[in-house]
Amino acid sequence: MNKSFLPIILIVLVIVGCTKQQDPFLISKKSIGLLTDSTQVKELKTIYKNDSLVFAKDTNKFIDDGRDIEVFDTSGKSLLILTPNKVSDSTATIETIKIIDSRYKTAKGLSVSSTFGDIEKNYKISSIQNTLKNVVVFVNEIDAFITIDKKELPAELQFNMSAQIEAIQIPDKAKIKYFMIGW
Repeated sequence: MNKSFLPIILIVLVIVGCTKQQDPFLISKKSIGLLTDSTQVKELKTIYKNDSLVFAKDTNKFIDDGRDIEVFDTSGKSLLILTPNKVSDSTATIETIKIIDSRYKTAKGLSVSSTFGDIEKNYKISSIQNTLKNVVVFVNEIDAFITIDKKELPAELQFNMSAQIEAIQIPDKAKIKYFMIGW
């Protein structure tokens, strides 16, 4: 009878041994490490059990809606800022993620430490939006919107909100100001 369990035990050991562990800093289309587009707020304490979560307080309704959840590592370094799609709802899913820590990278190496040239070299830019102080670059392939400060642009584009900015007008060395994921 013990010999009949031997093949089952061997199969379980092979499956467990071959299971690839999820990279906690990998950014992909529908996930960032263990966080996915369907992760609920109530699951965050389990996902980030070794890190600290700080739930923002609703202090001023005109400035902040109190939804943000900041993730800090054990040394107190800020990793991510998560914004759920509903306020004060444990079943809400995460709507946007602001990536703070440069360890978070896509499979092609894009991180908050990257430049516009890195974006353009590795991804198809879906669109570029001109705002008052920034240019927002959308990359649908990874559900990202990346903000570049207009100070990084040529002078003639820095103060013109109506200009249609093309990728060719943004210097390759322009630094990323904010790296956001939106689901």
